[in-house]
This record gives sequence, structure tokens and C-alpha cells, in this order.
Amino acid sequence: MTTSPTGSPTGSPTGNAAKNSAGNAADQAKDAGRQAQDSDWMDKAARVGLVAYALIYLLVGWLAVQLALGDHEGRPSSTGALRELTQQPFRDALVWAVTVGMVFLVVWKGLEAAVGHRDEQDESKRTRKRVMSAFKAVLYAAVAISGFSVATQSSSSGGGKSSQTTWTATVMNWPGGQLLVGAAGLAIIGYGAYQVWTAWTEKFAEKLDAEGRSGQSGQAYIAFGKAGYTAKGIAIGVVGGLFCYAALTHDAKKSGGLDEALLAVLQQPFGPVLLGLIGVGLACYGLFTLARARHLSK
Repeated sequence: MTTSPTGSPTGSPTGNAAKNSAGNAADQAKDAGRQAQDSDWMDKAARVGLVAYALIYLLVGWLAVQLALGDHEGRPSSTGALRELTQQPFRDALVWAVTVGMVFLVVWKGLEAAVGHRDEQDESKRTRKRVMSAFKAVLYAAVAISGFSVATQSSSSGGGKSSQTTWTATVMNWPGGQLLVGAAGLAIIGYGAYQVWTAWTEKFAEKLDAEGRSGQSGQAYIAFGKAGYTAKGIAIGVVGGLFCYAALTHDAKKSGGLDEALLAVLQQPFGPVLLGLIGVGLACYGLFTLARARHLSK
């Protein structure tokens, strides 16, 4: 009979009981997570979070259009959108409401990553969906952190660019840092391409329930989604391109977030027209997200 490091037999009733107890605790945790995911409160929280996310994209689209028209005051990014809310009546309440909504989305996608997608029979597809849910939870968390920073006035108006540059510069100085930044850029470009593919295959329609896909309103939602996912994919692709350019030139200042990507678009031939179209598309993504909040597919 073998013994454990503590001297107790590994096959003893005590050892088996401990294993069974740990297994039961894990099963109970999974069951609790699944119950939370399937609960009415989680459904309502997800809808509230989607409304908050829609508001972010509506404002980003508006700021992008304003930038295309020559107004350089706002920054077309999630942080810029949150700062725009601080200029409105009830500004503190609005920013906190959006921030709490983003936290709801983090919890929703976190639960999906941990215990969700049980209806998917293919193990590899279920794993991919869980990884994507985890990725989205991280993205939503970044927006929630920005919202908290804006709500507590703990970040300066120009902090987005400097923090992005600092992060990229830090990684660039690691061994193989250029390759890592370049790989990140390629991954971001790939995600942007996936968004465009989602648009033109209309795969996003799966996010709506049957009522949300039917009738004239359903056709409008699909049109919003198609324009929105296309614009979002293009904008994300430009962000990835900036990372790749920063890696090639070993210049962290060449990288940037969504606002820097849209500024790069503005500097191209017919830039104001292109940026205006992308801004309208991002606003359409916000409208589709509002439709999704109302017709959330189970």
C-alpha cells in the first residue's frame, strides 16, 4: 500500500473520503454557477448590461462622426464615450449606471466561460465558446475599469494614449517583445476579420430570439447588425495594424487603441468620409445591441 507525504495510505477510506468531498464541492460549485446563469436575475442583469454597452457604442459612433466633421474635442473610444456622459445632466449617475452595467456583463460572460454553453454537444466547439466568453469578459472588465476611473475622476483626459504606449513599451523591452507585440497585432486583426465574417454570414442573428429576427423590425435589426459588425471589425483591424506597425518599427508610440485607430483612418485619402461611415456603422452596432437587450436569445 502506498502512502501520502503525510504518511497516510493513499487508498485509505480517509483519503477516498477527502477526494469525494472535494469532488462534491466542485460539483456543488458548478451547480450553483449553472443555477445563477439560468436565473431570472442574471437574464435581467445581462439585458441591463447590454443597454449600457449599446450606449457606449452609440456615443463612440457619434464621437467618430463628429471627428470626421472636424470636431477634435472628444475621443472616439469607450473612455471617450464615458467622458462624454460626464457632460450630460445626471452625469455621475449615468457613468455609474454604465459601469455597473458593464460589471453585469463581466459576471454574465464569466459564468458562461465557467459553466456555460452546455447545449453545445461538440466538445471542441464548447471549449471555443467558453474561451470566447472569457475573452469578452476581459474586454467588458476593461470598459468597467475605465468607467470606474472616469466616475472617480482618477484618470486624466489624455491617459488612454500614454497608458497604451507604456504597456506596449514594457512588452517591447521583454526578450522577444517585438514578436509578442506583433503576434498581439495579428491576433487583433484576426478578431476584426472574424467580426466582418460574422457580419456577412449574419451569424450575429443567433444572438436574437425568434421574434427579434422576424418581420420588418427583424429586418432592420439584421441591417443594423450587418453594418455594425462590419464597422466594428474594420476598426478593430486598424487597431491590430497599429500594433503590427509598432512591432516592425520598434516604436511603442505607433500603437494605440480605438481612438488612435480612427484618427489613423481620418489621415487616409477620403479619410473624413471613411471615418464618417465607420462612425455610423459603430452607432448601428449600438442599435443592434439595444435590439439584442430586448430580444436576448436564451
